[in-house]
Amino acid sequence: MRVVEGRVLLGLTVLVTAALAWILWPFFGAILWGTVLAMLFAPLHTRLQISLGWRPTGSALATMLIVLIVVILPLLVITSSLLQEATALFGVLNSDDIDFGQAFKRIADGLPTWVQDMLAASGLGNLTAVQQKITYLLKEGSQALTLQLVGIGQSTVNLVISFFVMMYLLFFLLRDGDALFVSIKRSIALPTHQQDDLFETFVSVVRATVKGDLLVAVLQGALGGLAFWVLDIRAPLVWAVFMAVVSLLPAVGAAIVWVPVAIYLLASGSVWQGLSLIAFGTLVIGLVDNILRPILVGKDTKMPEYLVLISTLGGLEVFGLNGFVLGPVIAAMFLAVWDIAPKKPFPKP
Repeated sequence: MRVVEGRVLLGLTVLVTAALAWILWPFFGAILWGTVLAMLFAPLHTRLQISLGWRPTGSALATMLIVLIVVILPLLVITSSLLQEATALFGVLNSDDIDFGQAFKRIADGLPTWVQDMLAASGLGNLTAVQQKITYLLKEGSQALTLQLVGIGQSTVNLVISFFVMMYLLFFLLRDGDALFVSIKRSIALPTHQQDDLFETFVSVVRATVKGDLLVAVLQGALGGLAFWVLDIRAPLVWAVFMAVVSLLPAVGAAIVWVPVAIYLLASGSVWQGLSLIAFGTLVIGLVDNILRPILVGKDTKMPEYLVLISTLGGLEVFGLNGFVLGPVIAAMFLAVWDIAPKKPFPKP
């Protein structure tokens, strides 16, 4: 009888858990980022509570105010400017004012003679087909980017609701996070030290991913956008965001954006602008990743670079922008669980 009751209870638990997940799924992103912000700012909440002698409610409200000023308001200002630039860029692309084919031809004509001879020897001397293909990819890719950016403002109501859900959840996670943490630990049928290992892995990966990778990506995007603005390249904020996004991917980086632009500048006769962009990209943007990422992230992820890259790409493919956090977290939890599993043999049937 107890076996039957146990199975019924297990089935009921799975059923109601799946039902709750189904109901909450529309606000999955808001819940995720509310949880992430709570993890990042929990130390600040604790420090305010201890140093100022405030109650949890007061320190939680103060922490939320800091989050609004430091994170949310700058993000809103940047998003507003970004939408304006993206809309203008999309209009230019649709008006065919930018001739990608002619730009590619100038780049090909500007290549050194030995490079052109090498292409001819390898059967690529006639670049017409290559030019047409690259022209199509450049235009489609640019329009897809601007359409994605313009699409941000098309669901204003959903964004507002998700924002309030995120902030509402953030308040309660800050105020009642310790009690919730204890409750979750009691529900996991694992020894205390293994629970601590899993939670420590989860929190450290989230903090390392957001605090380190995101900060480095934002800084690289900002520096790249500044360089594009100084060089008078169209829509610098759009390209700054694009560089920040690709900087999130290990082994890719912002060079995938600024290197082709530098080549185009050199081939089109803007030699000093192209050389300046190469020097700035190599000495400043590149060094940000090499110097700051180890300091901010360190060894918190404890994962090989190839697994970080694959899990990040897979997470972005499955979950969209949320996968930037979820991909590495799932990979890290996978490693942590399999590290525990051999030490805790499964019960015999």
